[in-house]
Amino acid sequence: MAKKRKVIVVGSSWPLRGGLSAFNERIARQYLKRGDEVSIYTFSLQYPGFLFPGKTQYSSDPAPEDLDIKVKINTINPFSWFSVGHEIKKQNADLVIMKFWIPFVAPSLGTIARIIRKNKHSKVISVIDNIIPHEKRPGDKMLGSFWVNSVDGFVVMSRAVLADLDLFNEEKPKKYCPHPLYDHYGKISDKAAAKKALGLDSATNYMLFFGFIRDYKGLDILLKAIDHSYIRANHIKLLVAGEFYTDSKPYIDLIEKHGLKDLVVMSNNYIPDSEVALYFNAADVVVQPYKDATQSGVTQIAYHFEKPIITTDVGGLAEIVPDNEVGFVTAPEVNEIQRAILRFYQEDKGREFEANVKKLKLKYSWDQMLTTIDEVTEMLDTGNNNLTTNDNKK
Repeated sequence: MAKKRKVIVVGSSWPLRGGLSAFNERIARQYLKRGDEVSIYTFSLQYPGFLFPGKTQYSSDPAPEDLDIKVKINTINPFSWFSVGHEIKKQNADLVIMKFWIPFVAPSLGTIARIIRKNKHSKVISVIDNIIPHEKRPGDKMLGSFWVNSVDGFVVMSRAVLADLDLFNEEKPKKYCPHPLYDHYGKISDKAAAKKALGLDSATNYMLFFGFIRDYKGLDILLKAIDHSYIRANHIKLLVAGEFYTDSKPYIDLIEKHGLKDLVVMSNNYIPDSEVALYFNAADVVVQPYKDATQSGVTQIAYHFEKPIITTDVGGLAEIVPDNEVGFVTAPEVNEIQRAILRFYQEDKGREFEANVKKLKLKYSWDQMLTTIDEVTEMLDTGNNNLTTNDNKK
């Protein structure tokens, strides 16, 4: 039986909402399932209000009863960084996991990581969403370098990020592990029942665009792509489920310009965890028309609900969506996305793709993520960094 370890997860969690919190809470539960002692240190303030593009950063759900969550980190208050760093350092945790997604958090989380590592015992491993952000700002490279030099090793969730990380450091141990399934949003259920619960027309087929709306996610491309006579004539609509994290006017103007009101259902409030299953269960296919990406948690929600995916060949998205097996991979261009949508419906690909998703989804387990983190820590212990890192690039 494996030795019980003390594991601390540092990053977004309840009372914050969204995919970052979902990831950290889910990985914490997987360590608990293994029998480890686990706690989470999260933000009392993650973003100042003027930097946050949505309506609220906070969840309306009650605190998870099964997780030990300490709400202590203020990203703009250095006193909290030193306080939390020293508090965690004294605990001598065997493993500290810190998710990194944006340069803004590098000073706070990086300072905490550097203090923790001074105990000469804790291994600080960063799970990296992006080391080069989608929306670039001055100082990104400097902050990225500060972060990379703050931790011991890395797990990346796309090979594109593995390559990006080499631009900052080629020596520290790093391994690739695809994003695990988000399997905590509920069960697969009847499509008709889900449509009814959402007030959707039972006779209409729905494509789903899900998640926060940011310009790099390409909703504008998708809106132009659905302007087609076949879609209009065959009871097909686009269901857009997610809060705008950018100016909504250009998108609303596109809908008006192309006469798409009858083809688009806009659900633009934050989708609480309790309702996520309804949107995926109601859909025929999930469409990700991204202009830029590394990996996407939305892909792994789609796989959990056994939904085909139409995605673009940017970043690491195509790595986990085999073309013409579980969906289509296409260029981030209007005509190409439109062609993929038409093929999906005209060739009646749904059943074939769903059957393949059922098989493929078995690859993306949380145990594999934990195993990969263990492998990175073993690389630190043995000093055998370069060989294993290179193997991941093959």
